[in-house]
Amino acid sequence: MRQQGILVISHGSRSLKWVLLVDEAVRAVQVPPGVPIFSAFLEIVEGRTIQDGIKELERQGVTEIIAVPFFVSSGSTHLDEIGYALGIKAEPERPTDLVPFGREASVRITRPIDDDPQIAELLVERMGELSDEPEKEIVILVAHGSDEPGFEERWRQGMKLLAERVKKVGGFVVVDYALLLPEEVRKKVICWQRDCPDHAVLIAPLFLSEGYFTGTVIPERLEGLSYRYNGKALLPSPFLSRWIERQIEPFIDESEHFRSQI
Repeated sequence: MRQQGILVISHGSRSLKWVLLVDEAVRAVQVPPGVPIFSAFLEIVEGRTIQDGIKELERQGVTEIIAVPFFVSSGSTHLDEIGYALGIKAEPERPTDLVPFGREASVRITRPIDDDPQIAELLVERMGELSDEPEKEIVILVAHGSDEPGFEERWRQGMKLLAERVKKVGGFVVVDYALLLPEEVRKKVICWQRDCPDHAVLIAPLFLSEGYFTGTVIPERLEGLSYRYNGKALLPSPFLSRWIERQIEPFIDESEHFRSQI
């Protein structure tokens, strides 16, 4: 008999707060009775690796793992190596130190956040305390990005679509995006301030949890410029737990029961 289990995979961080926020979001996920869920990390968090998660789920009798990449974009190079190590793809698109994980269970994988409509709503909510007159405000979504061929294009596609959703929901005059890699954040802010001097620029970080990039990198890149920024990442928010539920719902055997729990 098939027994399903959920493996939520995040990057990992040395920040205990970062890890706790991810774990809280995973604990709040509602799944059918008897379906175990494990919060695993690609690196850094001891005893919580992806392999640890696989072993724990299999120990609980899981024969089919539904892997949920808790990542912002399909352009993340980590998704490539994770997919390879889970056996989803025969070869990685770029070199990786990861080797295939030991497992008996089969694995199915869901999608990352990309341009999810509810995440667009969450970003508008995060902008609430910064926004006075959306019709006179320019929002720039800022994300990590990648300069790897193919991966950069995926980052840009997802960000472009997400920006369109945020503009529609929030009513902002402009919603643009900028990547930290390759670096274009400072240039984007300067260009918009030059072209629209009477408009305020609001910076919306597209990161799972607050940390080094939201607290240090973005402010350093924009030092000396005029902009509004609160540094708030996606977590904490119940939106993310609901997002995980929406990813796994199509894969869960008891989907009708699952929907009744949401």
